[in-house]
Amino acid sequence: MSPAGALSGPKSGPESGPKVVVTGATGAVGRHVAHRLAAGGTPPTLLVRDPAKAAALGLPGAGPAAHGAATVVRGDYADTGRLRAVLEGADALFVVTANPLRPGDDENLLAAARAAGVRHAVKLSWLGVADPGADDLVADWNRGAEDRLRSSGLTWTVLRIRTPMSNALAWAPSIRERGVVRAFGGAARTGCVDPRDVAEVAARALTDPAGHASATYALTGPQLLSAREQTAVLSEVLGVRIGFEELTAEEARAGWSARYGDRIADALLAAARRRADGAADGDDGTLGRLLGRAPGTFAGWAADHAEPFRPACRRAPEDTPRDPSGASGPDGP
Repeated sequence: MSPAGALSGPKSGPESGPKVVVTGATGAVGRHVAHRLAAGGTPPTLLVRDPAKAAALGLPGAGPAAHGAATVVRGDYADTGRLRAVLEGADALFVVTANPLRPGDDENLLAAARAAGVRHAVKLSWLGVADPGADDLVADWNRGAEDRLRSSGLTWTVLRIRTPMSNALAWAPSIRERGVVRAFGGAARTGCVDPRDVAEVAARALTDPAGHASATYALTGPQLLSAREQTAVLSEVLGVRIGFEELTAEEARAGWSARYGDRIADALLAAARRRADGAADGDDGTLGRLLGRAPGTFAGWAADHAEPFRPACRRAPEDTPRDPSGASGPDGP
């Protein structure tokens, strides 16, 4: 394995296949993109801020037990010289940015990709941008990021997703400790999507650019579920009764503000209110057509990720989840 600071990695060619760089590799979708590429014979280069977190998550190319040709490198979107060096020789780039207060991150990443000769970029975006009534900070940031990609000179694919099912991991502490989910807008339904399904589409677009160039895909799960209904599913999967407590708008905003600041809190509250008005309804079947199968259900996702929700007394110490917090927040559209 190359050290986290090194810039070596597999180059494209008739034997090695395309070289793909994955950003956001420790996030809800990016981690699955990394694994899927590696398993499919395209060992990726993973650009991360924290190689230790990548190792804790068991990402390919990370940690002392890493094997194969995948590579983990440390970098930051503000360091344009580093980005250029990491992207040199790459064929495709998975673009994930996470901070609406740093719109320059997309610009820096795409400029470095263009200068390094990258040909194709796949962008993770948010389906809320298709809602003409969405005019908050997060929606506008995602729209701007998509516009930058389309005018970057690279060929591109945009993946607009609904709320990842993994955002439910944010409820794990209160479920473990109090047996309750506390959320705002508990009756609002959305077509939450399994990040593993999104990653499968992303991997295909990264390794087959011609088949997905200039495509904007709306990726939603197969069911419209509210937070209350997700809580009921978790109760059934875990075999325990989980209560639901509705937060007021003021309580929800205060929690978001403490974590993300006032501007992002206002945007998240606006998005939650649009969901309550039905803005997240609908599924046109795009994800199923791309996968060639039915997308994963929330019940299936919950069964595969039950352990983080179980009380500590019911889990062996080695089963304690390392860090589920990275799966929620404004970077989980």
